[in-house]
Amino acid sequence: MSGENPPASLYYLTTKERKRENGELGTSEKRSGFFHISEKFHISPRVASLIRNRDVIGDDAIEKYLNGTIADLYDGMLMKDMDKAVAVLGEKIKENAKIRIIGDYDIDGIQSTYILLEGFRMLGADVDSDIPDRMKDGYGLNRNLIDRALEADVDTIITCDNGIAAAEEIAYAKSMGMTIVVTDHHEVPYTEIGAGRRYILPEADAVVDPKQEDCTYPFKGLCGAAVAYKLVEALMEAMGKDAEDADYLMENVAIATIGDVMDLVDENRIFVKQGLDMLKRTENLGLKALMGCTGVNVDKLSPYHIGFVIGPCMNASGRLDTAKRALELLEAKKVAEADLLAGDLKALNDSRKDMTAQAVEEAFIQVENSELKDADVLVVYLPECHESLAGIVAGRIREKYYRPVFVLTKGAEGLKGSGRSIETWHMYEGLNRVKHLLSKFGGHKMAAGLSMPEENLEQFRKEINEKSGITPEDLNEKIAIDMQLPFECVNEKFIGELAVLEPFGKGNARPIFAERQVQVESARILGKNKNVLKLQVKDLHGTRMDAMYYGDVNTFVEYVREKFGDIACECLLRGYGHGIVMAFTYYPDINEYQGVRTPQIVIQNYK
Repeated sequence: MSGENPPASLYYLTTKERKRENGELGTSEKRSGFFHISEKFHISPRVASLIRNRDVIGDDAIEKYLNGTIADLYDGMLMKDMDKAVAVLGEKIKENAKIRIIGDYDIDGIQSTYILLEGFRMLGADVDSDIPDRMKDGYGLNRNLIDRALEADVDTIITCDNGIAAAEEIAYAKSMGMTIVVTDHHEVPYTEIGAGRRYILPEADAVVDPKQEDCTYPFKGLCGAAVAYKLVEALMEAMGKDAEDADYLMENVAIATIGDVMDLVDENRIFVKQGLDMLKRTENLGLKALMGCTGVNVDKLSPYHIGFVIGPCMNASGRLDTAKRALELLEAKKVAEADLLAGDLKALNDSRKDMTAQAVEEAFIQVENSELKDADVLVVYLPECHESLAGIVAGRIREKYYRPVFVLTKGAEGLKGSGRSIETWHMYEGLNRVKHLLSKFGGHKMAAGLSMPEENLEQFRKEINEKSGITPEDLNEKIAIDMQLPFECVNEKFIGELAVLEPFGKGNARPIFAERQVQVESARILGKNKNVLKLQVKDLHGTRMDAMYYGDVNTFVEYVREKFGDIACECLLRGYGHGIVMAFTYYPDINEYQGVRTPQIVIQNYK
């Protein structure tokens, strides 16, 4: 079942079926569990069942999931080396030593840099920042950035959203007499030793990264901005300031958490829930201007707007220009300045969209017309593609072929690129197996960046596949649904009840339901670009409902034509379908038109 032409091997599982496959359910399955949840937390049994499906187990966890607040966030001092970082930086602030924040050029790095700048300014520090140029400097801390800091008489460098993999660069900075504090959230580099691993930590004055093996912090899934926020909180408390004065920075943590595609569970759920609420009434002129010029309805602000509207505009600055422009937007003190910068970022993102579409089309042609599509790991070489777009293009290829994908471009010194993975393959570990072919790499399970000598391309293609360990089963995408739900249950009350599960995103997906044996009675193609399909559908119980489909309309129509014939397809498009019976996964929604609210479903996959 798929939103595109469904492969025969694709099928979907209910969450309960998935857990049974994985041995996660006992024989009793605690059938009465969600009735207890329903009564205790005053929610419907069906919504209680959805919460159980999300592996939120126990009354305390459910209470935090439904009603978690800032007070439920963990103490940042629980992170390994946070005490060292606070002690070192507290002294530097008191000494009025010159401190420089070095971030990264993506949305997480930009927000992290801003959070630290704001926090250190509140503490009266002599602080400034630097962000690497993607083309000139590359990712993360490097000698160019360190030399620039030395020329400016900087005493102390704090990294954010980078640094954990910069052991050589940090050793150089330390040899020059600098103090270095690393804050990061990426995987710690390692080498394989027999059946184990030896982790390679930079010799900084403090390394704050919850991914460290011996860090006892309760939650490992923070983004770089959240780690930076924890440092600001801890420093303020240690220096006798009110940490609540930094609460407003939670809106920046929310933007980074969504933009860097972190799982919306545990602390991240609280950060995003609270941060989105703060963003609706933000006093940040730059964020106000960006939401205004991109047409975001602030009253209905959701993770979607961050992930697909605001975030791409901020990322575009680091991709096609300099991320410092996005940082300037966050720091704007006048409305006219904020409006100008926001307009520039929107224009950059519009240009990025056009460049991406061209690169994606070229990538699809390359895969279709070569042996690449038979590989378990796709390695696509687009020499003319702007290197900043490689990750986006890799993501689009992964969506189409459901394979791990690397997109490589031609850089000034060899090849550079990005990868995007599937749930069943750990990309960072895969790259670690072929690191002898790479000049540099870093990342995590689902995404990575890399560079290599051009002459290693074919050997990389060969070895990354030979050592992948991917099985045919890994490449069978399974569509997980929450439950089968007849259309009669899709009403405004139920849709309103689902709001307690928000915010939705990675790790806390919008609930997906399924219904089989659905009669499709009519279909209309809508939209200026003919890219929306509106259906009238009826389930086995006779309940009719409008259904919207926002995927590839042409592919949907061709699927119907191939399965049910030309005549049936043409009749359907003319409004009198007959004999077309399909299965759908969907989520419920409300269509509001001229003040009238009508329940409908939004189709995700079909078969």
